[in-house]
Amino acid sequence: FWLKPAGNEVSAPASPPGPHACTSLGAMGMKYLGAYLMAVIGGNESPTADDVKAILEAGGIEFEQDMIDRVIQRMDGKQAHELIATGYGKFAACGGGGGGGG
Repeated sequence: FWLKPAGNEVSAPASPPGPHACTSLGAMGMKYLGAYLMAVIGGNESPTADDVKAILEAGGIEFEQDMIDRVIQRMDGKQAHELIATGYGKFAACGGGGGGGG
């Protein structure tokens, strides 16, 4: 049920946002990088576009070939674990979350 603050009308939203309402180009690109990293975790240190495509297809995920090609191009000559370590160092500089009360 909905609570109504004194004097204010509160109603349910007309409909929930669609599946792509909050999707940004960066968020969309994550599926390509995620598939690439899945191949790396599976033992393939240098996945090809076909490897990434096969992972996405296996999951029933739509894809754009040019986005796959872009990931492969940007990862060319780089080791995934090194990029993760570099990124983790930057993320760690943001600090940790606060502890919960008790």
